[in-house]
Amino acid sequence: MRRLEDFPDAHLRIFERPEVDPGSAIDDVYLIGICGTGMGSLAGLFHEAGYSVRGSDAATWPPMSDRLEAMSILVREGYAAENLDPRPDVVVVGNACTPTHPEAARVREEGWPQLSLPEAVSRFFIRNRRSLVVAGTHGKTTTTSLLAHVFRSAGRDPGFLVGGVMNNGDVSYSVGSGPHFIIEGDEYDTAYFDKRPKFLHYRPRTGIVTSVEFDHADIYTSMDDYREAFGAFAQQIPDDGLLVLCADNPEVAALTSKTSGRVSTYGLERTDVDVTAVRVSTGSDGQRFDLMVSGVMKGRIWLPLSGQHNLLNALAVATVALDEGLSMDEIINGFGTFLGIQRRQQIRGEAGGVIVVDDFAHHPTAVRATVQSAAERWPSRRVVAVFEPRSNSSRRKVFEEGYSTAFDQAGAVFLSRPPFRHNDSKTDFMDVDVVLDRIRQRGIPADSAEGADALLPLILNEIRPGDVALVMSNGGFGGIHDKLLDALEGDAQ
Repeated sequence: MRRLEDFPDAHLRIFERPEVDPGSAIDDVYLIGICGTGMGSLAGLFHEAGYSVRGSDAATWPPMSDRLEAMSILVREGYAAENLDPRPDVVVVGNACTPTHPEAARVREEGWPQLSLPEAVSRFFIRNRRSLVVAGTHGKTTTTSLLAHVFRSAGRDPGFLVGGVMNNGDVSYSVGSGPHFIIEGDEYDTAYFDKRPKFLHYRPRTGIVTSVEFDHADIYTSMDDYREAFGAFAQQIPDDGLLVLCADNPEVAALTSKTSGRVSTYGLERTDVDVTAVRVSTGSDGQRFDLMVSGVMKGRIWLPLSGQHNLLNALAVATVALDEGLSMDEIINGFGTFLGIQRRQQIRGEAGGVIVVDDFAHHPTAVRATVQSAAERWPSRRVVAVFEPRSNSSRRKVFEEGYSTAFDQAGAVFLSRPPFRHNDSKTDFMDVDVVLDRIRQRGIPADSAEGADALLPLILNEIRPGDVALVMSNGGFGGIHDKLLDALEGDAQ
């Protein structure tokens, strides 16, 4: 984790911030970067709690712009210092802001009360509640969403904040009235004035760590640096708290020594774990398994999600739910009624005999798990993988080898060539041709083009009725899902 003192503009990052007391006369809240996934959901939390909310972003786009408009939240498009007039009671600064950002700079120079996103969540919404935090390189959003849904379906009415939209209720947040607050703990940095991971602000009473594998190469300099962040998270668990660890991941299992709290392990590969699944059967509607806790069979569960990674996520949720006093009937019902999350193996439509699926995967391990999950879900169909390495980290050379083997269960692969951005390094930029050659050497047809429009004719030339087009990106990918469906529909007529 980088220290503020090490930045060349440290004098703009280190400054005194007025204390913000949620119990004081605060009404008007302003969010810089309000259309981001996390910031937009935070805006919703403030709105639901009765605050007056407004904000700005470089551009506005659906679905978040539509959601904010439906709440009558004023959004300024484009950044300018005067957007902050009249002065708000508190400003939440998104982590995309630099020290010279016109709005962030004005807030700092004027000495106005300001918070980062995780600080705002912690002070206004977690406060003294039982904080259940889901951390890990992969699986955070699904695990957090499933955990929140299980608690909601059991009538516990938790507060929650998730980095995705749950299909149950079309929501990503709730203030809630119950004693729990459930939140996705992101290891990305907090703000330009706080380079610690976001999850260090959430004061977990219970923490889940799903996986630890090097990621965010734009933030962390090495695996040791990345590992240190999760060690700090484990140290936050109080003596009477619970740390739930996926023992199948050696890096996660090693966190046992970092906490003074209770530890519960789960997994599928080791016999010495506390929680596991046996008699697992898979099908097009998900998977069924017997939940084993300390060697005792607790019940048979239907999980309407595919893939071993989702089975592991479910084990983590069951571990926490049982520890928090939910019954097996409540857990079984919660799992069985979970409708999933938008952009996680979400079927966007079917045309010309081809199912088009949207997924958020971008790290090589997540891509591999998503392709495997699609192959398990549709065993009689060929998976055609379409991938956009878009994030700052996914475009790095360090992941070339990982992507080369991530598509082994796909029948064909198409990669969007990432543009070279201002914050990219030529020596550290992924060579798509190297990745393509390695995929082809493994016997899988592979091709690439720059962007959705250039990729579309290549995909249409390869795809055929009975296939699954698995589209993976952490962005909009130029609307390729709808363009593909429209083209396939046109061909079928």
